[in-house]
Amino acid sequence: MNTRAVIIRITIVITVLVFSARLFSIQIIDDQYKQAAQNNIIHKVIKYPYRGLITDKYGKLLVHNEPVYDLMVIPKEVNHQDSTRICDLLEITNQEYLDSYNKAKRYSIILPSIFYDKLSNEKFASIQDKIVDVSGYTIQPRTTRSYDHKSLANVLGYVGEVTASQLRADTSNYYRSGDYIGITGVEKYYEQDLRGKRGISYQTVDVRGTVIGEFGDGEFDTLPESGNNIQLTIDLELQQYAEKLMEGKTGSVVAIEPKTGEILAFVSAPSYDPNQFSGRDFSENFSKVQLDSLKPLFNRPIQAMYPPGSMFKTIQSLVALKENRVGTKEEIYCEGDLIGDLAPPGEYDITKAITYSSNNFFYKVFRRVIQQGYDENSFIDARIGYERWRSHVLDFGLGDRLGIDLPNENTGSIPDLNVYDRIYGINRWRFSNIYSLSIGQGELLVTPLQMANLGSILANRGYYYTPHVVRAIGNGTSIPQNRNEVGIDPAYFEVVVDGMEKVISIGSGIRAYIPDLPICGKTSTVENPHGEDHSGFMGFAPKDNPEIAIAVYVENAGWGGRAAGSTASLLIEKHIKGHITRPWTEAYVLKGDFADERPTNESD
Repeated sequence: MNTRAVIIRITIVITVLVFSARLFSIQIIDDQYKQAAQNNIIHKVIKYPYRGLITDKYGKLLVHNEPVYDLMVIPKEVNHQDSTRICDLLEITNQEYLDSYNKAKRYSIILPSIFYDKLSNEKFASIQDKIVDVSGYTIQPRTTRSYDHKSLANVLGYVGEVTASQLRADTSNYYRSGDYIGITGVEKYYEQDLRGKRGISYQTVDVRGTVIGEFGDGEFDTLPESGNNIQLTIDLELQQYAEKLMEGKTGSVVAIEPKTGEILAFVSAPSYDPNQFSGRDFSENFSKVQLDSLKPLFNRPIQAMYPPGSMFKTIQSLVALKENRVGTKEEIYCEGDLIGDLAPPGEYDITKAITYSSNNFFYKVFRRVIQQGYDENSFIDARIGYERWRSHVLDFGLGDRLGIDLPNENTGSIPDLNVYDRIYGINRWRFSNIYSLSIGQGELLVTPLQMANLGSILANRGYYYTPHVVRAIGNGTSIPQNRNEVGIDPAYFEVVVDGMEKVISIGSGIRAYIPDLPICGKTSTVENPHGEDHSGFMGFAPKDNPEIAIAVYVENAGWGGRAAGSTASLLIEKHIKGHITRPWTEAYVLKGDFADERPTNESD
């Protein structure tokens, strides 16, 4: 036998021995491939955690979880001869069947995804024994949000199925197709606290898809971790009363506890029942709400912007005092002919000017602040004065987000120099171009939240805590809040507050007067170029040791002392006394007819 033949035979023998040894290792020693084969009959089942509960400040339940069931599908295992049976079980059309199947197929042909979501308990019970005979389909339990009251929709927000863009933006790689995520409100802002942590269960199934046991005795399973419960700052009873008063109206209410920055009531009107966005009718209900011409999804307290109107005169007073452009008791004679005014000519100090809302007084005071003689050139002098004025106004939390723990807060607008440079040209404008700012009009824009926060600043005589709607997360530990100083001597606030008290007792806010409850406030008739003016009110109570600051806007309701002032006083009384002593005022607000003749002492 030649050498070549020997080499070939030896090579064949060695090859056979190598393959035999490897086959023995695979079949007998190494269970890696055995496990891989087993994976063909092992299903990974996601165990969804309970989303955290939400309560009001007194522990009243607002949001809880209801059990639902998702029908999952693995497209590769589906036998389309079963399509008719699936349609009958779920009571869907063949087209709906195809749409759901194709959506799942686009996601993956070998991984499970949702075919039909949010089966109710009753529906699940009726099909669970029948679905096991259909290949490719399994049931996965989960929960959906349920709301105990029809209140607070714009605070709570809602959850919805995660979108493709959200999946792409998820750098943590936490979410999967079919998962739910907070879309708006507290549900969105505190998503990571509320969502919890998923668990995984590995189950062995037979060829019919029937679960026959846990894989590996559950050794590889992980338990879900429930999300953290959240306690709001909202007083549900006060909230529901505020919503009742705002029924049939468009506008907003924000009530704050000045000592803490906790939001006691937060109303965006009109609103919607949060349960509309829970369950299988989500898409249909969402479309209806979204198309509503009154925009219930628009979160007015933090997104609507209005000129502040006469409420802004409180800030003008304090800035002028800070800049030493007027004294606390200084009287200025107002002829009444510089700007439109309902206050009669005469001598006015700050307290009287706020009481009777003298436009001419604040015109003169604002002119003093803007024209301080820093430069001989009147245009440059106005720029310097305006920048100083604007810096003080920004300290009151205007022109920027206050930082409330809700998404999509608007900034309002306190124009910078560039705005007027674009309108009039660089160094081509001065006080005569911007005098409307003196009475809270012109280019100024604020949100209702910012005006309620102004009430807190005045109540505290110079500082505020960042407004917030969540009091505690998880174990009940309160969330620390920041104290923000406006940088104005607390002594200056007294003359302003005295004027606000007289607004209620003898001025435009007399409808809000309660003999044994000293309320300090300022009304605004907010100019509306598109129709009837808006009614606005900002204030706090009691005068000393205040317990509540509030801002109310009622759109197209006219004078500020009517709808807004009356509504605010009822809520103040409800919060402090616990009951209403003026049923006629309540009836007036609930009726919602604010077109009566204007009293002669109403001057915004």
